[in-house]
Amino acid sequence: MSLRVDVDANDLLRPRERPRERGRRRRRPGAIAFDVLVLVIGLLMAAPLVWLFAASATEPGEAFTLPPNWLPSPFSTENYSYALELIPFGRMALNSLIVAVISVGGSLLVAVLAAYAFSRLSFTGRDQILVAMLSALMVPAQLTIIPVFVLMRNLNLVDTLTSLWLPALINVFAIFFLRQYFNSIPRELDEAARIDGAGHLWILFRMLVPLSGPALSALAILGFQASWNNYFGPLIFISSPEKMTLPLGLVTLQSGQGGAPAAVVFAAIAMVVAPVLVLFLAFQRNFVASVATAGLRG
Repeated sequence: MSLRVDVDANDLLRPRERPRERGRRRRRPGAIAFDVLVLVIGLLMAAPLVWLFAASATEPGEAFTLPPNWLPSPFSTENYSYALELIPFGRMALNSLIVAVISVGGSLLVAVLAAYAFSRLSFTGRDQILVAMLSALMVPAQLTIIPVFVLMRNLNLVDTLTSLWLPALINVFAIFFLRQYFNSIPRELDEAARIDGAGHLWILFRMLVPLSGPALSALAILGFQASWNNYFGPLIFISSPEKMTLPLGLVTLQSGQGGAPAAVVFAAIAMVVAPVLVLFLAFQRNFVASVATAGLRG
């Protein structure tokens, strides 16, 4: 008994379509719609920033034209030079940079050491101390500014840059974030290092810290932005013009000398925003990687 099966040669040459691929093709219109929605939201979020830079490079009378000029026309740099003449922008930028660098570097060092202790060491009251520290995040900074000011006055640190970066060395969020990141790293690596005679500091700085590059980059970006844009702290502790930071300088530019034109203020704001924007663009991959994997880490 012979069985004959008719098979088309084109069917043999045509690659079989997997169920997943068919499902992806069905979802393709929805994926395109989602991409378009995300693109529109991104453009809406970027529009004020683009308008800021465009308005800062136009003539003062053209800053509030409707519809707004998304490209500066005519292009002018007079607003930037005028802003540099009204306030000591260079000195204020240097003060902000000093405070930001010391705050970020010091807080990351403290956070790394504390996170290692909460992640790898066992001591009495470890979890209770961590919960108490996390509870402090719910307390607004405005409620603790008075005891901090009294402490700085007793230490003779009022009206100094030290009063700005010293309280920032303890970053509870950074400690908790790094602790969660360290928990995701297998402890078998620690045990293997201890067999070879490694101590806690070697394990921390030669193994855990290099493996935590994305988390440290994200914390550095967030810390730098918070310090660079901090206005409340300098307003309370700083009174000398030569020790003011950029946020105080912007307020002085807007209200001092009868108030500068809006386009000049925009130019000063653009110069303040630019460093943070460049920093984020330079480390955005590490930032996105750390945030994307944060939910997967124990």
